[in-house]
Amino acid sequence: MRVLKVGPADATKVLVLIPGRGEAAGGLRLDAEQLARSVPGLQVWAIDRREQALADLSGFEGTAQQATDYYLGGHEATQTAASAGYEADWGLATELNDVRRVVLAAQDHGRRSVVLGGHSLGAAAVLYYAAWDFDGTPGYRDLSGLMVIDGGVRGALAGAGIDFSLTADQATAWRAQIAQGQVFDNATSVYTGFGDQPQAAAVWYQLAATWAAQDPHGPSALADKVPAGFRPTQPVTNAGLLGWMLDQHAPLPGYSVHSGHLSATGDWVDAGPTPLQRVAESMAAGDPAAWEWYSPNRLALDYFAGSAYSDNAVARSQGLRLQHVAEVDLPLYAFESNLTNGTVDAAASALTADTRIPRVDAQTDDSMTHLDILFADPAHNTFTRTAATFLDSLR
Repeated sequence: MRVLKVGPADATKVLVLIPGRGEAAGGLRLDAEQLARSVPGLQVWAIDRREQALADLSGFEGTAQQATDYYLGGHEATQTAASAGYEADWGLATELNDVRRVVLAAQDHGRRSVVLGGHSLGAAAVLYYAAWDFDGTPGYRDLSGLMVIDGGVRGALAGAGIDFSLTADQATAWRAQIAQGQVFDNATSVYTGFGDQPQAAAVWYQLAATWAAQDPHGPSALADKVPAGFRPTQPVTNAGLLGWMLDQHAPLPGYSVHSGHLSATGDWVDAGPTPLQRVAESMAAGDPAAWEWYSPNRLALDYFAGSAYSDNAVARSQGLRLQHVAEVDLPLYAFESNLTNGTVDAAASALTADTRIPRVDAQTDDSMTHLDILFADPAHNTFTRTAATFLDSLR
């Protein structure tokens, strides 16, 4: 595991952030920096899950051309079910036990209070942690607050057309697929159209971002190499290609930013809350990276199995220890973009009915996308502004 730490080392409060599906700690850097600047006495820690240690990021240590030659030339060290079969057992218990190690380190023997937050599916992990039984200790007792950022449980993503309901038979069939060798979750690559290799989307987005960061106005080096569905309809610059991939021609709403548009010459023109160079520099960085490569399929299964947020038969069949839902008594902040049409806030607010959550600070900005939350300019980022107010209100 790696943890990105931003803000003063002598902070009295730490916000620990969990990335979403396909995301890694580097994608949370800009928000972490803004929140640490905005809230006195706050340090922000962003987690790289243990599986990110399997990613071969060495090709991004040089120039964009060197990175292109390395990854498109077939030189990267890839992982397979044979080389990393142990990941078949890395589910929610593995993730939450790792998160708890980070939370306890952040507490520093009680010297600091800890707030747990997560983006997208990382938001579900936040709530799972709060209700989890860690050998007799409920997770919520480690924390002073919870933050769900464009995600959650109990239909939080239903407004985006994402159904997490799972039957016991479906869970059994999913486990059988993992046992037969489907160790990695390749949904990010498949859904975005980059292929069936689990790391494909991460590699392509980081390559495009690296070119856009290093030579934004030069003719695109990748436009004729990206998968056919991402090829622009006109000649573009390196910045133009990244903008095309993430804005004008984003594959899905969850993978888009509001940044601007292509000019007549194919260069990128900023005209939105998220300047493209902020995105390029964040996604190009490799220490830590913004994209996760080898997410465990078992973790995805467990996220689905726990989505009802109760200690039911499906959750127990997966070994999920959601035994303290009714006891969770922490203030909850919820933020949603235009992705879900209101279901994130509604699902968060509904949790007060069968938990002891004393208050929900629900915030919405329909002008922002799921990724604008991570990369928007601070002056246009409603999330960081409202989250700072919530964090400042906690002890």
